[in-house]
Amino acid sequence: MQLSTKRPGKSIVWLPLLAGLLVAISIALGQQVKRVDDAAVKNAVKTGDDWLTYGFNYSETRYSPLNQINNGNLSRLGLAWSYDVGPGGGSQEATLLEWNGSLFGITQWSVVFSVDVRTGKERWRWDPEVNQAAVRPKICCGVVNRGLAIYQGTIIAPVIDGRLEALDAESGKVLWEARVAFPQDNYTITMAPRIAKGKVIIGVSGAEYPVRGFFAAFDAMTGQQAWKFYTVPGDPSKPFENAAMRKAAATWDGDYWKLGGGGTVWDGLAYDPDSDLIYVGTGNGPNNCVNPRGKIICMWLPSWPCSRRRVSCAGIIKPCRAIPGTSTPSNR
Repeated sequence: MQLSTKRPGKSIVWLPLLAGLLVAISIALGQQVKRVDDAAVKNAVKTGDDWLTYGFNYSETRYSPLNQINNGNLSRLGLAWSYDVGPGGGSQEATLLEWNGSLFGITQWSVVFSVDVRTGKERWRWDPEVNQAAVRPKICCGVVNRGLAIYQGTIIAPVIDGRLEALDAESGKVLWEARVAFPQDNYTITMAPRIAKGKVIIGVSGAEYPVRGFFAAFDAMTGQQAWKFYTVPGDPSKPFENAAMRKAAATWDGDYWKLGGGGTVWDGLAYDPDSDLIYVGTGNGPNNCVNPRGKIICMWLPSWPCSRRRVSCAGIIKPCRAIPGTSTPSNR
């Protein structure tokens, strides 16, 4: 850049201002906030710069490539700061997310908070004000919440009473709210949501009660429900949602639908971006799904392969692909 020599006084004044401006722009560009999208989550395993999803990456490995803390210096670690997350009601199980210099967490009663990663100073806190007296009797297995999701500067918070909330990551302001299920129907939410192709994937808890398990997808930017997939068949007098439910219904005896069927998706879930498949583990079913003869019954529940010993196995894995133009994904 050439500065005018006709008015040297003015040039001398503007030169340091211009230099300062360039430095400021350089710093700003160096500190530019990274986008949190599908590519960022997929590449997190390479850099380890941020913890952007419940299991660290789509494969749920929980393994960070960072190596500044290792066996050689582990003994020298000490407390830098502490933060009181507030009163709870059960086990504090939520995995923290880290992005843009902030930690994001959620308590057992779904209170969301953000703290400065270096100082521990609270940046914001949001309370969904759950009606604890009304919801507590509907919670089958303890007051708990396993975590959050983050996407495009938005924190996705599952509320134990069946709500799904989107909060601005910088301010904690509510951006949208969606209803996944109702506690009046014996459903609660205790799992951490996951993000897949701009969709929030979330399931429900409550299989100890007469509920029908499902998981659903919501648009991460608007909260609009994209699809809903039941994991066990419903009332056979009504149309089945897909061929998988029709096939499964043939393995269920009696008035199974009156007991709900169980099969809730309350934690285990992973997404494979290469094959575009979501894998979920289903929970337990009603007691009538235990067959001493070892017959395959109650298809899609985790207990049927071990029914002879009356114990529950690991969840049956269901890969599902979302089909454009349909309201539900399809089993494969």
